[in-house]
Amino acid sequence: MEKLLDSTEPHKSQEATKEFEGFQRLFRRFLDETGPSVEWDRIEKLPPGAVRNYDSLETPSKELVTQMLNKLIVVKLNGGLGTSMGCHGPKSVITVRSDLTFLDLTVQQIDHLNKTYNVNVPLVLMNSFNTDEDTEKIIRKYKNLNVEIHTFNQSCFPRISRDSLLPVAKSGKVHENIEAWYPPGHGDFYESFKNSGLLDKYIKDGRQYLFLSNIDNLGATVDLNILNLLLNPNKENAQHEFVMEVTDKTRADVKGGTLIQYEGKLRLLEIAQVPKEHVDDFKSIKTFKFSTRT
Repeated sequence: MEKLLDSTEPHKSQEATKEFEGFQRLFRRFLDETGPSVEWDRIEKLPPGAVRNYDSLETPSKELVTQMLNKLIVVKLNGGLGTSMGCHGPKSVITVRSDLTFLDLTVQQIDHLNKTYNVNVPLVLMNSFNTDEDTEKIIRKYKNLNVEIHTFNQSCFPRISRDSLLPVAKSGKVHENIEAWYPPGHGDFYESFKNSGLLDKYIKDGRQYLFLSNIDNLGATVDLNILNLLLNPNKENAQHEFVMEVTDKTRADVKGGTLIQYEGKLRLLEIAQVPKEHVDDFKSIKTFKFSTRT
């Protein structure tokens, strides 16, 4: 690992150091864990009130909407390629309808929100080393729209040989051997967002909440009733740090992440964390809810 770090391009040295520290923590966890990270028998039923019906949420007054939106940012996960859909380049530039791409439609949604309520909700794109260069070129065309766009990159981790448990990469110059590197999962958002400096920037700007979803999830849009729940809790509800939209599972969603109560806390459970003998239980459309943010 030290050899990779020493061979990193000088202007990326500080960034690479932080990323390697994150990778080493993750790799140590991998070496230390001998089985699934969740013990199935310790999963509890969700406590009362953990999941609320959307229809029970209060609609904010028009006077509150502007104040609320000025405390929000929208983040889209934009690190994936379109290979699974038979396309080259970032998934966000795949044409969806009327010659508009996922990214075009996302920017239009934020532009419409800002114009409708006379606010400035920024759009933040979390790119990866696979999508950053193309995305930076593409977003120039939105400069005349009423959308402030910022980007940052998620971490770039070295692939490890299954046999030797050593990095496949021979140097820290990623683009010289791009197949030897990978962008980690969505959980890397928190660390990468903090390291980018944008977290501090938006806190200073008075932003309190962010809305996070995949760039290809066009149904994931800002909901004023949910934002109102976060920013203006009534006497019956405590302040919420995190809210997730969930729905009943269908047979098309059986592999999707779900919400559980574990060790006294709400957690998101992904299929990769489930013991093999309980995978069928996890896929139950009667027992678990589906996280719509995936």
